[in-house]
Amino acid sequence: MSIDPTASRLAAEGVAFAPEIAGAARRHGLDPNLLAAVAAQETGGPGASAGRNVVGDGGHGRGVFQIDDRWHAFAATPAAMDPAQNADYAAGMIEGLLKRYGGDVHQALSAYNSGSPVASGTKTLWPDGSNLAYADSVMRHYERLTDHSLHASAVAEKSDAIASTGVLRERAQHFPLAAPPSSPARAHAAPYRRQATDYTALLNDDNDKDS
Repeated sequence: MSIDPTASRLAAEGVAFAPEIAGAARRHGLDPNLLAAVAAQETGGPGASAGRNVVGDGGHGRGVFQIDDRWHAFAATPAAMDPAQNADYAAGMIEGLLKRYGGDVHQALSAYNSGSPVASGTKTLWPDGSNLAYADSVMRHYERLTDHSLHASAVAEKSDAIASTGVLRERAQHFPLAAPPSSPARAHAAPYRRQATDYTALLNDDNDKDS
């Protein structure tokens, strides 16, 4: 079967689980680059794609997006370790948080990590010495993905037809990772298509923490 161009482009940029991330982003009206950036932050690392550490936070963070089983019943189920279902759950959370905070990406990302739109959350030390708060680190991943999107699109268009998502994922691992930007990225708002489904019910002040 064929795969959509967005998944192909993400794979060309070295994004692990590109089909699952692209599909979840589409279902929840999110920028797929942003969702891929969250995955990279959660289970990748500075300059790396997702999937290197799918169990973390003392065993409480589960799956590609590190859903915390202390706050989310979903994370205690086998579905949490399925990349597609984990991505869909995380995308629903982010969609709801964007609605709650009026489309402010930085606040939504901070709340995804810490439960608070103003907390710095988990800090990440990048190779250039930058010690970035959670949302800023996600946006650095996002900047890498968007800066290289035109190049990745050209690569994807020249690639042979891909017969399955399994082949796509295998191919993605052979693309070199881009060097991180030289300066911290600033969070910037982007338009998001509103969905009929309201995931805000899943997110209350006490239970919207991730990892």
